[in-house]
Amino acid sequence: MIGQQMKNALKHPDYFKVAELFTVEDLFNARVHLGHREGSLDNHMKQFVFGSRLGHLIIDLDQTAVLLRDALNFTAHIAFRGGIILFVGRLPNHQFIIENTAKECGEYSHTRYWQGGVLTNSTIQFGCITRLPDLLIFLHTMNNVIYQHYAVRDAAKMLIPTVGIVDTNCNPNLLTYPVPGNDDTTSSISLYCNVFKMAILRGKEKRKELLGIQ
Repeated sequence: MIGQQMKNALKHPDYFKVAELFTVEDLFNARVHLGHREGSLDNHMKQFVFGSRLGHLIIDLDQTAVLLRDALNFTAHIAFRGGIILFVGRLPNHQFIIENTAKECGEYSHTRYWQGGVLTNSTIQFGCITRLPDLLIFLHTMNNVIYQHYAVRDAAKMLIPTVGIVDTNCNPNLLTYPVPGNDDTTSSISLYCNVFKMAILRGKEKRKELLGIQ
């Protein structure tokens, strides 16, 4: 019975009503549309660029809204099924926001240096059989200005689904759910953290209702 209800949830286009968590205006006010300078554009991000202004790229928020809602819906379904979700970030000025967000929705975060093998060689790293995350949410997909975060590659190797905010200098190809948007400003990171937290909490609330947990 419970299994059937979980399957039925997959047939609904927006079972957790994540579409109402934000508007395109919210994205604009949070400066999600602001990309990097024109010379730093990754070729794989051209499809998400609306244009440029004063030498800076502008991200198409209509596309961002659609892709972010898809990512939120998937995230809520992972939480609904009791999955483990790991928030990942790399910028020091956003560590507190990301770690707090994970704590508030009962999930996990990693905002420090990523040690190779955490996902791909976890048994050796931790000295025992370890359950890996069911979803990684990247608030930044770059380790630094040049290199992609190693966890993006490692998650792809281990077939772990990923959601990632991709600025105009990022490569979205290895991400399951890439979301084009500014990954530098505190306002944009705060918006992402808030909507992902709400999606996770909605998924968990539905799970409690289904299992009859108070």
